[in-house]
Amino acid sequence: MKWLRFKQDGEPCLGLVEGSHVLRYRGDPFGANEPTGERLALADLDWLPPCVPGKVVALWNNFRALADKNGWTPPTEPLWFLKSPGSVTGPHQAIPAPPAAVGRISYEGELAIVIGRRARAVKPEEAASHIFGYTCANDVTAIELLQRDPAFPQWSRAKSFDGFCPLGPVIETEFDPASAHVITRVGGRERQNYPLADMFFPPQELVSRLSHDITLEPGDVILCGTSLGVLPMKPGTPVEVEIPGIGTLANLFA
Repeated sequence: MKWLRFKQDGEPCLGLVEGSHVLRYRGDPFGANEPTGERLALADLDWLPPCVPGKVVALWNNFRALADKNGWTPPTEPLWFLKSPGSVTGPHQAIPAPPAAVGRISYEGELAIVIGRRARAVKPEEAASHIFGYTCANDVTAIELLQRDPAFPQWSRAKSFDGFCPLGPVIETEFDPASAHVITRVGGRERQNYPLADMFFPPQELVSRLSHDITLEPGDVILCGTSLGVLPMKPGTPVEVEIPGIGTLANLFA
């Protein structure tokens, strides 16, 4: 099932995709919900991020190909940081370019895990029951700001400007990451195409391990990290992150 959120008459709404239409629901995708009977065209939607995370946890060095290219040591545990929930934006929304003094900005096409029920110190074999589904993400990064002060790498600041976490277009509840690829196109040109099977820590292991560090709540998002092909982008450039089986997340870096 593909769940999404959209705005109607100024109010956020929940919907379930059915072909080229969406069935409007009331309630909570992670709890009680029911259809309203209203059916709308997908093409007419005013899209919102598919969830409203209280936390956005993001991974660094989680793909073998990128680690091999850069000479990074394979991690023995997930290496994670937090992005501000305020950086989340939805499909077809602009990613605002920060002031020029911030420096170059890069895209990072990624798979995102959406938590469906509270996870605290869960076992790996139990982790799947805490995953509601998956969506596409763009972990936008101020790459020069990140290491500007050699005494203090600025992970959260470099990752948390307004609009630096596009999510969407939908949350797919029936998705197998093991056989899927992430494809990122910048200005219409393919820049990333990498297999999700290349992760050091696949989704269920990530949920289990992270839940021993912090409690994960419904709607929280885990960005699984990125692989080869990350480059700076210029203002005015369209960026698309596609994961077949989920959809295409399209935004304009403005």
